[in-house]
Amino acid sequence: MARIRLRGNGPQGLPGISVTGRRAATFCLLLVAALCVQATRVQVFEAADLDRNTANQRLTVERYAQPRGNLLVGGEPVTGSRATGGRYAYKRTYTDGPAYAAVTGFASQAYGTTQLEATEDGLLTGTDGRLTGWALWDAITRRQSPGGDVHTTIDRAAQQAAMSGLGRQKGAVAAIEPATGRILALASTPSYDPGSFAGAGGADRTAWNRLQADPDQPMLNRALRQTYPPGSAFKVVTAAAALASGVVTDPSAPTAAPFPYVMPGTTTALVNDSAVCDRPGQSLDAVMTASCNSVLGYLGVRTGLERMVATAEGFGFNDPELDVPVRAARSNFDTRMEPSQLALSSIGQFDTAATPLVMAMVAAGIANDGTVMRPQLVDRLTRSDGTAVEVMKPAVYRRPLTPAVAGQVRRLMTDVVENGTGGNARIAGAVVGGKTGTAQHGVDNSGTPYAWFISWAKPAGSDAVPPVAVAVVVADSGASDVTGGALAAPIAREVMRAVLDR
Repeated sequence: MARIRLRGNGPQGLPGISVTGRRAATFCLLLVAALCVQATRVQVFEAADLDRNTANQRLTVERYAQPRGNLLVGGEPVTGSRATGGRYAYKRTYTDGPAYAAVTGFASQAYGTTQLEATEDGLLTGTDGRLTGWALWDAITRRQSPGGDVHTTIDRAAQQAAMSGLGRQKGAVAAIEPATGRILALASTPSYDPGSFAGAGGADRTAWNRLQADPDQPMLNRALRQTYPPGSAFKVVTAAAALASGVVTDPSAPTAAPFPYVMPGTTTALVNDSAVCDRPGQSLDAVMTASCNSVLGYLGVRTGLERMVATAEGFGFNDPELDVPVRAARSNFDTRMEPSQLALSSIGQFDTAATPLVMAMVAAGIANDGTVMRPQLVDRLTRSDGTAVEVMKPAVYRRPLTPAVAGQVRRLMTDVVENGTGGNARIAGAVVGGKTGTAQHGVDNSGTPYAWFISWAKPAGSDAVPPVAVAVVVADSGASDVTGGALAAPIAREVMRAVLDR
């Protein structure tokens, strides 16, 4: 019988595997390993970057594959979804879009998301893990949960009053419930219709380009994302700091403020807008009522930079991460200044700048016995069937003042409305406290002044925390009388009245 001889070059004498074969097998194993490493790198380590890549349309297709959850005001939706029959199955729609654009932001198939549409995108699209029933089964079946709903804190009547009051003027309103931090109104004008570019077609691109080219910047959220010099409205902070530090102990007693007040290190006197202010030794109550620059600048310097900074920051200044949950722009009060600069900053000028949101927090903190609550725009998140996913709870932001000092400042603000520059904010049957502001800006103060008013209101005879605090800024109205009392106070009055009537 013939013997068949096998080549025995394999490992441990195993037959049939040549050196070339072993090398080929090793090379194949290396290729498989390299593929595994590459797949891991792409699917794990680069997944987030690929998801954000503008060329990747998968997430956009998924985002609009089903009706988007809604944003609600007073329990009623101010958004919706409409079937398109196209690649993106559903398109976002808005009910009275311009009135709520500063709250909702936009959800566009072509241009992404902003505001609450962005911060709550996972819940609205149904991809939030809290919406899933059985995550493993949903992953296997590739089932997408229905989008959830975002219930905002906005008061419909207050929002409508804010938008109506601003009208065609360029400006903003922020209103807060002092005891909870709930944002009752958030308005910015001129506004825009988020639904005009919610799709991805030619008309949407045309609408988007027109808005981007508009010099009035209708898509700028002036209530949250724009800062303005607050002018005399900031004097509330200065008065609070002077009282808290003991520089002033009795608001009705004469101060040591000289007139004229020459700012330290300069030969420049701090001038007043009213001749009533042009005498030495006036009380804090009198100078707040008449909005005197010289005395408040003097008191800011006497209080000192450290205490002024601490008080301003207690109300939200210098916070780069003030989320509501939408991120607000950082309001500024410089932490390093010469005394002359501190004098100007103490009357809301120099580099001092604030969003309407933070100035509303100032008024709300005074109204709430010196405790500033964290502002919140979302009341609760729910599934599509209405069951709660998350319920927001009030949280303390900071406590810049004692209740006693806050009470003194409230009396000062009440006098401003009853006897001073804030008379246009009076409401029958209510106690109203406020402070006007007319802020200069531009080269050599050549720009049209900003008109401010911050305030709070409560029913007469009530011992409860005032239910509403408001900040209004009118940046450009075309009016000849550009003062906080003339332009901003009437808007604040109507917003406060809407809340009190509720």
